Amino acid sequence: MSKNEKLIERFKQLPRDFTFEELEKLLAIFGYIKCNKGKTSGSRVLFEHKSQNNILIHKPHPGNVVKGYALRIIYDALVAAGYIKNKN
Repeated sequence: MSKNEKLIERFKQLPRDFTFEELEKLLAIFGYIKCNKGKTSGSRVLFEHKSQNNILIHKPHPGNVVKGYALRIIYDALVAAGYIKNKN
């Protein structure tokens, strides 16, 4: 199993300790590019995709662990786009 496959499998478990760096790597696997929305974006981060399946989340702070609700939003978006299969 490759590093990418391991990361995808870890994400599908929606772990409580999934970091923002791991999230960036995960989304890059599927072709998403991190894009800040300008100086006034604050902690909002947009991950753009050429297919227009963009994902907007808040970057965690002061820690680095992504919140559970944000992981669920990303999980649902990746399932809807057909990049991962639903774990049900």
